[in-house]
Amino acid sequence: MPLFGPSRILIVSDAWLPQVNGVVRTLSMVRDELRLMGHTVDVIGPERFRSIACPTYPEIRLALVTARRVAAEIEAFRPDALHIATEGPLGLAARRWARQKSFDFTTSFHTRFPEYLQARTGIPTGPAYRFLRWFHGAATRTLVPTQSILDELRTHGFTHLTRWSRGVDIAQFHADAGRDWFAEFGVPGPYFLNVGRVAVEKNLEAFLSLDLPGTKIVVGDGPARAELAKTYPDVLFVGALHGDDLRAAYAGSDVFVFPSRTDTFGLVILEALACGLPVCAYDSPGPRDIFASAPEGIYSIGEDLRAGALRLLEADRAACVAHARTFSWGACAATFADGLRPVGMHHVEALDAA
Repeated sequence: MPLFGPSRILIVSDAWLPQVNGVVRTLSMVRDELRLMGHTVDVIGPERFRSIACPTYPEIRLALVTARRVAAEIEAFRPDALHIATEGPLGLAARRWARQKSFDFTTSFHTRFPEYLQARTGIPTGPAYRFLRWFHGAATRTLVPTQSILDELRTHGFTHLTRWSRGVDIAQFHADAGRDWFAEFGVPGPYFLNVGRVAVEKNLEAFLSLDLPGTKIVVGDGPARAELAKTYPDVLFVGALHGDDLRAAYAGSDVFVFPSRTDTFGLVILEALACGLPVCAYDSPGPRDIFASAPEGIYSIGEDLRAGALRLLEADRAACVAHARTFSWGACAATFADGLRPVGMHHVEALDAA
């Protein structure tokens, strides 16, 4: 039974502000949209607790928390619906609380951690997928970003899966660059851009090693930045950008190159398109689904990134913007709300008695 009318919705996530990544961006936009719909929404994130830096991901904080503390936070909010977004310490504590109370909850699958772990350590994906299957198997519904990921998870034995697409903020990301951003660096065009975390699982060397005219630009930071900058001295690494600077970088570039094979969606693809920037990527989950209904000429998906990137120099930038506008955060939030389930028929009485 779905929720009806304004409800108290609680999201528990190990990834939350001030972190900057696709999970946080998605959850923060959905929270805001749900509030506009009239719901009361709160997010329990690691900023409420003592935390430590995640190994190799220092900007990600892992909460040092007891299950009892998380239970107290949940019960103080008195949720009508509970969504557990991540499989970290907070997600595990919230899952334990819901199972002990026999309350329903939903989860979402954001990150292909088994593939990330394999890329970093060589550890096979099997054990990690067994853990994830156990974690999400207790949920009444697991929201996944694309049909490709949904099909893939089914092969790993996941059940109760529902598609949950993403959106783009067209007020923030649009084709008006405002200024020639790259002129400040004095580098020649055309400009081939990548935006995201600079880490091994993003497969950036597949982009950086391409023989392309002009300049390759990387916007973002991460553990692999120093080594990649040393290996590829002709690439412009500008670090993380936000706001007008990020929009200007998108809008002032000629082609966006997305070499990742492990992302579950790729919000940066929508951001690039919204700024009129065509996208070249491998045929993998995320790009495959984003461009399933796109007109030809605004993207290239396939194994030859160089040929695709060169061809897109003649892309229809207005068509890029038009396709981006078919993805909205309002629709994303509506799908999220439709997937929620009441925590239990007598949850208020149970919390009162706790």
